[in-house]
Amino acid sequence: TEVDVNILGHIFEHSLSEIEEIAAEIEGTATDKTKSKRKKDGIFYTPKYITQYIVENTVGTLCKEKRKEFEIVEIEFDGSYKIKEGTLSAKGKKLFETLEAYKKWLLTLKIVDPACGSGAFLNQALNFLIAEHKSIDDIIAELTNTPLRLFDTEKSILENNLYGVDINEESVEIAKLSLWLRTAHRDRKLSNLNSNIKCGNSLIDDPEVAGDKAFDWNKEFPEIMGNGGFDVVIGNPPYVHLEKIKDTSLALKNANYQTYHSQGDIYCVFVEKGIDVLKHNGLISYIMPNKWLQAGYGKPLREYFLKYKMIELIDFGDIQIFDGATTYPCIFISQKNEPQKEISISVLKESNSLDFIFNVKHTAEMFETSSFNGDTWVITSKKEQTFLAKLQNENIKLTEFIYDEAYYGIKTGLTEAFVIDETTKQNIVSKDDKAFDIIKPILRGRDIKPWIGTSDDCYIIGTFPSLNLEIENYPSIKEYLLTFGEERLAQSGNKGSRKKTSNKWFETQDTIAYYKEFQKPKIMYQIFQVKPCFIYDEQGLFCNNSMWIIPTDNKALVGVLNSKMGWWLITKYCTQIQNGCQLIWKYFGQIPIPKLNSPELTNLVEQMLEYTKSQQGISSKFIKYINSQFSFNKLSRKLENWHELEFSEFIKEINKGIKESGGNYLSKSDEMEWMDVFENNKTKAQKIKSEIEKTDKDINQIVYELYGLTEEEIGIVEGGV
Repeated sequence: TEVDVNILGHIFEHSLSEIEEIAAEIEGTATDKTKSKRKKDGIFYTPKYITQYIVENTVGTLCKEKRKEFEIVEIEFDGSYKIKEGTLSAKGKKLFETLEAYKKWLLTLKIVDPACGSGAFLNQALNFLIAEHKSIDDIIAELTNTPLRLFDTEKSILENNLYGVDINEESVEIAKLSLWLRTAHRDRKLSNLNSNIKCGNSLIDDPEVAGDKAFDWNKEFPEIMGNGGFDVVIGNPPYVHLEKIKDTSLALKNANYQTYHSQGDIYCVFVEKGIDVLKHNGLISYIMPNKWLQAGYGKPLREYFLKYKMIELIDFGDIQIFDGATTYPCIFISQKNEPQKEISISVLKESNSLDFIFNVKHTAEMFETSSFNGDTWVITSKKEQTFLAKLQNENIKLTEFIYDEAYYGIKTGLTEAFVIDETTKQNIVSKDDKAFDIIKPILRGRDIKPWIGTSDDCYIIGTFPSLNLEIENYPSIKEYLLTFGEERLAQSGNKGSRKKTSNKWFETQDTIAYYKEFQKPKIMYQIFQVKPCFIYDEQGLFCNNSMWIIPTDNKALVGVLNSKMGWWLITKYCTQIQNGCQLIWKYFGQIPIPKLNSPELTNLVEQMLEYTKSQQGISSKFIKYINSQFSFNKLSRKLENWHELEFSEFIKEINKGIKESGGNYLSKSDEMEWMDVFENNKTKAQKIKSEIEKTDKDINQIVYELYGLTEEEIGIVEGGV
């Protein structure tokens, strides 16, 4: 039976991890799945519909152009091609010669995958070329009444058209095997693919760096490179942060790659290498992460792309297509030629194998190449792009609005030592009341919800280097910190200690010269958000480094940031990850902010702050009551959101918690008593919830008015959040 070569890729992808686990089991050691060979090498198998699209729009494009040049179009056989049966007319002979010339040209195509893995793209290219030859052979067969010569064609394609390189030896062998299986026939010798599919480091040719994996393209493929390079480069390059492979990173830097960035990813350099080995007018297409579009490290790649003819860009947004991997992919198609005036860009809202081509065509729009430069590429529809341009022209950036004053939270370098609970705080202060002055309430990302945060039972020992404290003046803090060991607290960079800094052992890792800003009125927010989550604080709360602060007493700004409009802007300017957004200040600070001269918005925000505070008070009071009545190991997520439950669900969760803690289920009379308590509190909570929803709606409307949006523009915003 025939083996589907795509199955081999899946087997290989997963076998890498399994082989490591089996080996570890034999040795009696544990494996770290985050450091597996598959993860380290960035190996993820590409779905067939993606390889098909890329091959058809590179190899297929060249074939269409050549067919057009040879005037091979739809042929209707009539008497004009033959004088008599078995004898071709002049027209027939010309067609035969043209078809033979086209077949000969097909065998001159040079197609390479510089990170070929188990051969998914090469197999797809093989399938395409076999089909292309067959379509021509069908015409020749009808023209000359001769049988097909497909077996010889398959062998010729393998030996003349397909090339691959991969750093992983197992990958190379699987790639060869998959190609052999696809073309194997009884009584025919297998093609020798050693000259075509090679093991090596596609990016580094220096043996002192890459050892026996050093790969010199000019020496390995002298005839092809001597003839100008490859016609087509296709693939799915590995995704590995260069900071994790420091030796390779240094080698790439020394090799003077234009797309290199010390904080970048190796796939960026694979783009440059791909274009480097292309001949003039050759085509390249990869599927790879879309982070380069906005990330700081993507600037060299963005500038590099603009030197050449970018034909198409397909952005999948946060759509995931790789099993077991979160990658945020995109596909690009470029030609090694001068830039063209326009680029076709598709922003996909959904993707699957059946409707992929339809979705790409349905969302494709042409954009002026001149509208892009080395700065962040905001990829969106033309309608949205026009809308964004209007917003940028009529408003100021958030950075300008707050005079670029935004600060990240505190990085201690050893959270378990510096972040403490209420009991620990009381113990420390009871021994020395001066400690109270430098122990501050702190929020973590998980402690905040839209509009409100709570620092109950969480504090930071604020020994910030910028305070120039003498630890001897705080004996109880010194005593407590030393329980973690001075060696662990040391900021020496040694194994088992904190990152190397010039700070003292008892100080936080970061200097925090701006610590006074935490004590002022401010906006606080999580760096990663799945919905708008900004709070206003006047209590002097600190926060850890999963959050940022914006020192301002402008409450209306909180309203804008927590609104639908604010979130829509965030999704356009910030990197989208895991169904949410990463609010990196460099990008978040660019969102346009209107003139906030609306007392009504300020009043609504103040109402919202009061409502959410009341809601939290009711909720936390009820939760404390639950905890006082039962000895649960941990409150379930459903019980934490008790006011969203029906009474029957609430009792079910209570009984589940009782069972887990080894107690007896509630009796019917107990349930009746709980019913009154539950329903009374839920009524209060639901009443406030209604007020919150109404206020939220009013805030959204005023924010739209401040931005001066039309009904159509409001539709764009509400259709995208």
